[in-house]
Amino acid sequence: MSTKPTTTDLEWTELDQRAVDTVRVLAMDSVQKVGNGHPGTAMSLAPAAYLLFQKLMRHDPSDAGWAGRDRFVLSPGHTSLTLYIQLYLSGYGLELDDLKSFRTWGSLTPGHPEHGHTVGVETTTGPLGQGVANAVGMAMAARYERGLFDPEAPAGSSPFDHTIWAIVSDGDLEEGVSAEASSLAGHQKLGNIVALYDDNHISIEGDTATALSEDVLQRYEAYGWHVQRVEQSGNGDFDVHALYAALKAAQEETERPSIIAARTIIAWPAPNAQNTEASHGSALGEDEVAATKRVLGFDPEQHFQVEDEVLRHARAVLDRGRDARAAWDKRIKEWRNSLPERAAEFDRITAGDLPEGWAEVLPVFEPGKDVATRKASGQVLKALGGVLPELWGGSADLAGSNNTTIDPGSSFLPADNPLPEADPYGRTIHFGIREHAMGSTMNGIALHGNTRIYGGTFLVFSDYMRPAVRLAALMKLPVTYVWTHDSIGLGEDGPTHQPVEHLAALRAIPGLNIVRPADANETAIAWREIVRRHNDRPAPHGIALTRQNVPTYEPNEDAAKGGYVLLEAEGGEPRVVLIATGSEVQLAVEARERLQAEGVPARVVSMPSVEWFEEQDQEYRDSVLPPAVRARVAVEAGIGLTWHRYVGDAGRIVSLEHFGASADYKVLFREFGLTADAVAQAARESLAATGR
Repeated sequence: MSTKPTTTDLEWTELDQRAVDTVRVLAMDSVQKVGNGHPGTAMSLAPAAYLLFQKLMRHDPSDAGWAGRDRFVLSPGHTSLTLYIQLYLSGYGLELDDLKSFRTWGSLTPGHPEHGHTVGVETTTGPLGQGVANAVGMAMAARYERGLFDPEAPAGSSPFDHTIWAIVSDGDLEEGVSAEASSLAGHQKLGNIVALYDDNHISIEGDTATALSEDVLQRYEAYGWHVQRVEQSGNGDFDVHALYAALKAAQEETERPSIIAARTIIAWPAPNAQNTEASHGSALGEDEVAATKRVLGFDPEQHFQVEDEVLRHARAVLDRGRDARAAWDKRIKEWRNSLPERAAEFDRITAGDLPEGWAEVLPVFEPGKDVATRKASGQVLKALGGVLPELWGGSADLAGSNNTTIDPGSSFLPADNPLPEADPYGRTIHFGIREHAMGSTMNGIALHGNTRIYGGTFLVFSDYMRPAVRLAALMKLPVTYVWTHDSIGLGEDGPTHQPVEHLAALRAIPGLNIVRPADANETAIAWREIVRRHNDRPAPHGIALTRQNVPTYEPNEDAAKGGYVLLEAEGGEPRVVLIATGSEVQLAVEARERLQAEGVPARVVSMPSVEWFEEQDQEYRDSVLPPAVRARVAVEAGIGLTWHRYVGDAGRIVSLEHFGASADYKVLFREFGLTADAVAQAARESLAATGR
């Protein structure tokens, strides 16, 4: 483990120190004005954040989306002022009035940073640990992007080389997702990530000794990270020269990810509030704010005091950013001239365009042949992989079951990995048995941009991914989850592996689209629609796929609308509508045959995606589910929560309102009443309830 360096090339002036102290004053005043928030960490981290934004990061505040920028992740989102004040000082568009409206309705400075809401915020952070994993995902994406566009360039010479900077906290490193992601980062030897660990020994319940006693740096050293520790200066504040040197050393370490533990005093230099749990999540109080201002040499009677000279000094970073951008533009121009074909691909991918004729490669499956939708999905992915080099992903150690491998001979692994297929720019990600980190790193990959990411596991293990899935929906990230073994149809593995409540629970997440195709052709159409939506309507998609074989029907383009008439009633207008998804569509088809034989015209509606269906206009939805037809049955091998709004008061739901069991899937469907006979009987009961 390295100790703090003693010399640096850092130029640190009185104006720099005054700017840092101004940050502390603004943090106190912002929280004090609204009456709630987290002032302490923003105060103690002020020098570190200032160093990053003013002295180390490559960024251009006049173009927050510049492709050549470094990324910054503030994982402890509760200290959002740490980021907001730097965005204000750097000239990203936030102004003093935005700090004055901190945590209030409609402001650009909500309680936690929200990507897409505030310019300069790279990711939404709040749930602790997620930001750590997002940063790891960004680092993975940066490496894959380099492989797409400039793999032969020597290390550090490519316009696609950049650093992912992160600030992390005790809370982040206690959450399990950060352990998963950090282990993955060490294994991948992601030398483009630098994490600053704010080791302040304080959590909401007091000293972290209540819950944390491990040596965090030893743990990270075991993960394969480059570790350093920076102690306080003599007065309790950061030693900025030592911290700067450590950050530079970390950036120059390109063979391993880096973490720097910095011992800080929360709320420093507040005379009474420093080093207290109260300063973590509460306003300091007018008296303490005034006392702290006196310590820092500010007027205690003034609020939100920013001297013109300080702001001019800080906003000089705009000029430095433009200079960095100009230098990058020169490098990218040289790269374009030397590699015109890759430059054209870069432009296409950056614009979100798809290559001409891409959809023509998708397979069309022969009707009448039984195929598991997971198998069909694997074939579709291989076809897409041949025309979309930006598409990559893998599985949480279930690739053989999820069918998620585009190229088995190209694994995203460091070059010195002993596996023969190891390639630092490989296409297949081995996430390991780390579903939570898989979801969160996928978010980071999507946030980084210029690639299209998917990841697979069993549907039941979406439980482990749910926090990341929710954040993907919140941020409208175009990530794709390949969730296989989607019902009790997986059979003998039993109830621990059989999803029952999962489809309904996932559909409850706003902004998440769940797609459960009925057959191989619906699977191909679903993938095509997901790919199309990547830029036009970005959102996370979960595609739920069968382990067992299911019948293949004629392809119908209306599957992309989420719900459509698979089989029309014969002998007149439909008297009953049978609605089904996934492997249960075949039950509706068989039940229709029984009802038609009884003289009951029955329509079968396949609804692979409730969310896509709800996007359609009312006229289309009514054409599929005619309001006049009150006799309806919905069937799905899971709890029926989704379907009440579609069947109405006279309808019936054939569902599974309990856990499964260990047996062959055909036995399970029979014993649990998921049969064509049960669907037909439910239709008869629904007809009786309507008086028809």
